[in-house]
Amino acid sequence: MSVYQAAKFFVEPLVKLVYRPRVEGLENIPARGAAILAANHLSFSDSFFIPVVVPRHVTFIAKAEYFNTRGLKGMWNKYFYARFAGAVPIDRSGTRNATTAALEGAVAVLAAGDLFGIYPEGTRSPDGKLYRGRTGIAEIALRSGAPIIPIGIVGTDRVQPPGKKIPRLSRVTIRIGAPLDLAAAKALGKPALVRRAITDEVIEEIQKLSGQEYRAVYASDVKEGKAAA
Repeated sequence: MSVYQAAKFFVEPLVKLVYRPRVEGLENIPARGAAILAANHLSFSDSFFIPVVVPRHVTFIAKAEYFNTRGLKGMWNKYFYARFAGAVPIDRSGTRNATTAALEGAVAVLAAGDLFGIYPEGTRSPDGKLYRGRTGIAEIALRSGAPIIPIGIVGTDRVQPPGKKIPRLSRVTIRIGAPLDLAAAKALGKPALVRRAITDEVIEEIQKLSGQEYRAVYASDVKEGKAAA
């Protein structure tokens, strides 16, 4: 039994007992083979609840800094990301481009026939709304050939609001959609148009599942604007 499986064995029953997460559409997760799980991102705890409710190992990508931080916070980050979440560290320093490194890491996970988890918005929502998606998810799908499965998460922003370290008791719902048919988007021909069409379709399906209000701007731009103000 791997550390991931052991953590899931002990943690999953406890989380389900305490938070009683509702899960819809679990049958859309393939029993085997590669797939991209694309979810909205409301809270740090999203990366906790997805591995709990999905029976297979889900790999995320995380900043290498999470694995290298010292002290108690560093120990927790290392345990959570490396052990429980099974994340792949991406070193954003040096000459390697962070986006290229992330793409390569994702494609490698999918090439091994595993599940890869990603938040197309690129960062957590600053206000609970759904934001424009980054086209990296489309590039991953095109390079790997893996299907994209949309996921709508509801309630994790109440469990652990941004900036809060201690989780609260609140009900969480996770809705898993059917794999997307990307034939129409791929037929557009031009790579840039294809990537944007795929990404927009993914976000649209996530919005249907999560019920969030949509804003056609990047969440990171909104955060930068607030920080500057």
